[in-house]
Amino acid sequence: MDLMEYQAKELFAKHGVPVNIGTVITETAAAAAAAEEQGGRVVVKAQVKIGGRGKAGGVKLATDPADAVAKAEEILGMDIKGHTVHRVLIAPAADIADEYYFSFLVDRANRNYLCIASIEGGVEIEVTAVENPDAVAKVAIDPQVGVDDAKAAEIVAATRFPAEVAEQAKDVIKKLWDVFVKEDATLVEVNPLVKLADGTLEALDGKVSLDENADFRHPDHEDFVLIEDADPLELAAKEKGLNYVKLDGEVGIIGNGAGLVMSTLDVVAYAGEKHGGVKPANFLDIGGGASAEVMANGLHIIIGDEQVKSVFVNVFGGITACDAVAHGIVGALEKLGDEATKPLVVRLDGNNVVEGRRILNEANHPLVTLVDTMDGAADKAAELANA
Repeated sequence: MDLMEYQAKELFAKHGVPVNIGTVITETAAAAAAAEEQGGRVVVKAQVKIGGRGKAGGVKLATDPADAVAKAEEILGMDIKGHTVHRVLIAPAADIADEYYFSFLVDRANRNYLCIASIEGGVEIEVTAVENPDAVAKVAIDPQVGVDDAKAAEIVAATRFPAEVAEQAKDVIKKLWDVFVKEDATLVEVNPLVKLADGTLEALDGKVSLDENADFRHPDHEDFVLIEDADPLELAAKEKGLNYVKLDGEVGIIGNGAGLVMSTLDVVAYAGEKHGGVKPANFLDIGGGASAEVMANGLHIIIGDEQVKSVFVNVFGGITACDAVAHGIVGALEKLGDEATKPLVVRLDGNNVVEGRRILNEANHPLVTLVDTMDGAADKAAELANA
């Protein structure tokens, strides 16, 4: 579960990380009182679970309470990459001297944890990582040891935090580690971690992803669930028992098995580079079953995404054979009828693949293109999305 900024800051405060949470409002009229409470000159920040808020116009400086009302009116209700802003955070304008970047995350490739930090933080940290990789420190963390005084000192040295904030940085790092471990997070990110004019450090923004598999240990995490802010497609998929995550792209993805779907996202992203930069629109794992009902539910969710221009169905037949999958696709299209309007690229392989392909060829549905290879199918789906 991804948290909004103010929720992340609440967790930071719980573990002693220096932070000013601010005031969250859901109505424009409340902005003036909130701004007065936060000192008058404030930053009005859209609360949505997606990056790029500032560039989208979702973060604005207000010079006084009246201006805060005007800025809140501009931001509340706006759409940021498909996310409607239902609440804004009114936070005091900070007197910033320097900006840093800091994060803890799960390093699955190496089966441990990883700290990524830089003294060149801010909204362009991704650019820094590409153009000046030496400015970004990466420090591996042994899960059995964690972040003690020695590891915190190692991170500070690797990041090259200025001497005047080094001791503060060590303390903040250990407290952020507490957030990461004690809250069962998969990501804790602060961008920016700032040095204020008075020399103190503060987490000015925060991003936290919590491992929902650990919810049984954290009943209080239920308070972070905001139904009205959840993506409607994700809610609809959850009601159908589908493992779906919306992404910001144009090629809808359906696959069986999380590993295959993840690989499909990669090949579509790669293929999309030569077709106008199209990207995957979602993660959708239908699991081991691919009946007409399951396939229809999946297609219904994906077709309901206005950003989707084509759909890539990538299935490897195992327990569920390819002929059953093919029948599921044909049945799903019949069930959807006129609702099915977007081209489908289908790649089948594995158990009973010959029969599965025969079924689809005989059906000869005008929306379906059958491609033998995964790379070829990804290329075709990207081409159709860009058409």
